Amino acid sequence: MSSDLLPAIAAFARVAHHSSFTKAAAELGVSPSALSQTMRSLETRLGVCLLDRTTRRVGVTEIGQRFLLDAQPGLATIAAAIDGVNESRDKPVGLLRLNLSRTASDILVVPHLVAFLEAFPDITLEMSCDNAMIDLVAGGFDAGIRLGENLAQDVVAVPLGGQHRIATVAAPRYLKGLKGLTAPQTPEDLKSHRCLNARLAGGIYRWEFSQEGRDFDIEVDGPLLTNDGDILMAAVRGGAGIACTFEALVADDLAAGKLVPLLQDWWPTFPGFYLYYPSRAHTPRKLRVFIEFMQSRLNA
Repeated sequence: MSSDLLPAIAAFARVAHHSSFTKAAAELGVSPSALSQTMRSLETRLGVCLLDRTTRRVGVTEIGQRFLLDAQPGLATIAAAIDGVNESRDKPVGLLRLNLSRTASDILVVPHLVAFLEAFPDITLEMSCDNAMIDLVAGGFDAGIRLGENLAQDVVAVPLGGQHRIATVAAPRYLKGLKGLTAPQTPEDLKSHRCLNARLAGGIYRWEFSQEGRDFDIEVDGPLLTNDGDILMAAVRGGAGIACTFEALVADDLAAGKLVPLLQDWWPTFPGFYLYYPSRAHTPRKLRVFIEFMQSRLNA
């Protein structure tokens, strides 16, 4: 095989990952039309059809999936070789790709993002926010950040940020507008209120509570269901109903009186978030410095 096919194969892996020429082209820094032509040239050279193209999305053919599966280890080896070269430099350098939930991003990374970028100007940090669990290797990511309960057993996991609590909150406007109701005194009272729900990768979130060592969850109903945390918080701040969210995300609102804590005696505590990455003998320096930086900031 001619070595000039390698860039095209790497580009094919990104198109397959995004199922989109536009998104893959943006990541690679080329135009969608140029990337499309690269893919057609690759298919011509290989003599097979790798992609199914429609007006709405790009899919991978069966033979394309087999080809990608066979090519991924080689691409990973090349990436590791590049990391090895970068390790020899005086400063950490290169593209650090993280896959994390939006909540983990807001709580852990965003408050320290500018400081990290200023401390390590030769590292390009790519953050892909996704509530679904993905295969880090197949997606080309160096690491992910998720709740510990969601992690597979065969990864290296580093705790970040310590314990967290799940808070139940509402805006003063919602509580003042109650007709014939009072603020909930027990979790069961929520069934009579307008509750704003979140859809997670595993389904609709069941609100979790804990008291006197007993953990339990309940199903609630309400006028809103969303998989976007910003939409959920905008609705609760506007007085649309009661929401269940991370205490860290609403700490400022609670301190300012913009939100009111409810059912505090039942707020559950859990271990929190972990940065995780595939188990391997060599951890890239760019990832090591990110872990050390975040631990120093979060444990300060």
